[in-house]
Amino acid sequence: MEWTSSTGRKILLQEGDITCAEADAIVNAANSALAGGGGVDGAIHRAGGPEIMRELDGIRAKTGGCPTGSAVATGAGRLRARYVFHAVGPVYRDGRRGEPELLAACHRKCLEMAEEKGASTIAFPAISTGVYGYPVEEAAEIAIREAKAHLERPDVKLQEITFVLFGRHAHGAYAAALKR
Repeated sequence: MEWTSSTGRKILLQEGDITCAEADAIVNAANSALAGGGGVDGAIHRAGGPEIMRELDGIRAKTGGCPTGSAVATGAGRLRARYVFHAVGPVYRDGRRGEPELLAACHRKCLEMAEEKGASTIAFPAISTGVYGYPVEEAAEIAIREAKAHLERPDVKLQEITFVLFGRHAHGAYAAALKR
């Protein structure tokens, strides 16, 4: 499924493995310690190799980690991408503790970094919807809203945002959000 902005830029949805995505940048659903983990984070580190963690070690030594709602960039190691943006989404509690704004902020930060790096394509997973417990339907609305808003801006280099979603449920939720 796809959506095309008034500026001719696209949002695409695909079900699959983000480590196989062909994009200038892929987004990792990271933790604030930038210490690696399971799910998307573990898959990206396994596929990308130890170079990614070495870069994160350097970032952690300087900054101590990454706050929720933000992201940091590394190279992509053995992945097809040039960059990995390690985005820290919120742990979902009840949706009334700033979670929506933090989730939107980490998407915006990745889109800003894509512009700074000159990326024309970026691939996102469904950030925070795994072990962080964010309801996928709510996360999809936020992610799609931020992507559409970014692509409608006249001054952006980014041409294509792909959401690479694990499983039918996530794909269906993002497809419903994209149709609205």
